Amino acid sequence: MNRIEILGVPVDVVKVEDLEKEFLLVLEKKGTKQIVFLTIWDLIKASRKKSELRDCLNSASIILPISKTILFGAKVLKKEVPVRYNPFTTTISLLSTLENYSKSLFLFGGRKKALLTAEKNVHTTFSGLQIVGRYIGYYPKSVEDDIVMGLYKSSPSLALVADGIKEKNLWAYHRRNKFKDSVFLYYRDIIGIFSERIRRPSEKTFEKGHEFRMELVRNPLKLFLLFPFLWYIIKLLYVRLFKITDGTGDIVTVPSVAAENAEKSPKTTQGDDDQPSAPVDFDVSD
Repeated sequence: MNRIEILGVPVDVVKVEDLEKEFLLVLEKKGTKQIVFLTIWDLIKASRKKSELRDCLNSASIILPISKTILFGAKVLKKEVPVRYNPFTTTISLLSTLENYSKSLFLFGGRKKALLTAEKNVHTTFSGLQIVGRYIGYYPKSVEDDIVMGLYKSSPSLALVADGIKEKNLWAYHRRNKFKDSVFLYYRDIIGIFSERIRRPSEKTFEKGHEFRMELVRNPLKLFLLFPFLWYIIKLLYVRLFKITDGTGDIVTVPSVAAENAEKSPKTTQGDDDQPSAPVDFDVSD
């Protein structure tokens, strides 16, 4: 796995055949870990100055691009082009790995009926996967301590976070010191897909990069995302043409310092010298 930067935002280059190995390595690490499905909108947000999302991504264990335009950005900047991952098929692959290695899962998000249906369908498909807990999204602030404690006690191998969690990827990042050794993965639509309430994009639609059209149908206001997208294209071209960036993605005027460094540098000569706990049941009432 190799980590590159696009406008100062980290993106991982992970071959499909290496994903399971990298996932297992993450599972073995101590502490709270994150796997991130990176969209172009997340990348644009994280590329801004003083972005907390950028800090979150810098601490993430694996960052998988899911937008075609992220690959375009890597090509424009002449970076190593990462593999684009389909979030649904990748999630299924990760769950299969968990089942094969007798790991555990926590489902977090969605409404009551959707969550219970999703849990049932996951259990049917991955019968060897232990589901150690679940809790609904859209929860009142007053129960958050109970949720955090439940995640801490159950210590799932993977916590799958879905809709109804306002902070999205930042939820686990903000509470990273309150858990044991779990991996967190935010995928907004996964509970809806597992409960058959949301239709996932077809493989053909995803390969063409047309999944955003489905987003527009669900929320026409997303048409205004055209403006930050144009900013992204302009900034890519600016960096490509002038080749000036400070390493964080912020464009600055940088003089050529190679000769200056060569003059200042002194000449050197040779000779310098965990078992999963019992299921944690929660009240999944709205």
